[in-house]
Amino acid sequence: MEPQESTKAALFERIVTPHVEAAWNLTRWLVRDPHDAEDIIQEAYLRAFRSIDDYRGGDAKSWFLTVVRNLCHTFHRKTRAKQMTIALDEQIDVVQENAVMPLEKIEQASDTQQLKLAMERLPAEYREALILREFEGLSYKQIADVSGVPMGTVMSRLARGREKLVALMATTVADEGGTR
Repeated sequence: MEPQESTKAALFERIVTPHVEAAWNLTRWLVRDPHDAEDIIQEAYLRAFRSIDDYRGGDAKSWFLTVVRNLCHTFHRKTRAKQMTIALDEQIDVVQENAVMPLEKIEQASDTQQLKLAMERLPAEYREALILREFEGLSYKQIADVSGVPMGTVMSRLARGREKLVALMATTVADEGGTR
C-alpha cells in the first residue's frame, strides 16, 4: 500500500469503523431487508473510503450516517415500485420459535414484533428520525445534519413520529383483540 493509501486507510479506520453498528441499524430500518441493507452498507463503506479525503472534521458519526442515509434514499427511489416484505422463511422461523417458547418469552416476542410492525408502518421521515434518536442516540443537531433538514423539523418529526408510533401500537394491539 502506498503511503497516502495507508494514511487514508488509517483515517477511514478512525472515522468510519466506530460507527458501523449505527450504520447497519439505520440501514436495516430504512430499507427493511437485510440483504439490501448489506449491499447498501458495503456501498457506503466504499463511498466513505473514496471520499475520506473530503472529510473536514466535525462529527464523524453524522458524516458517515449521512452517506448511509443518502444511499438508502437512492435505493428507495430506484425500487419504489417494489413492495418490501419480510421473507417467508423469516415468518416461518418466527412461528416455529414461538411454538416452543414459554408464555413470558412469547409476550416479549409479541411486543417486539408489534414494535417492529408499527415502526415499519411509519412514514420514512418519522422512522428515520426515531431510529437516529432513540436507537442511535444522536442529538437533534446531529439528526438535522444527517437528514439535511432544520432542527425544528427534526423535533417536529420526532414528536409526530412518537405520536404515530403509539397510535400504531395501540391499533396493532386492538386488531389482535388484546388489552395491554
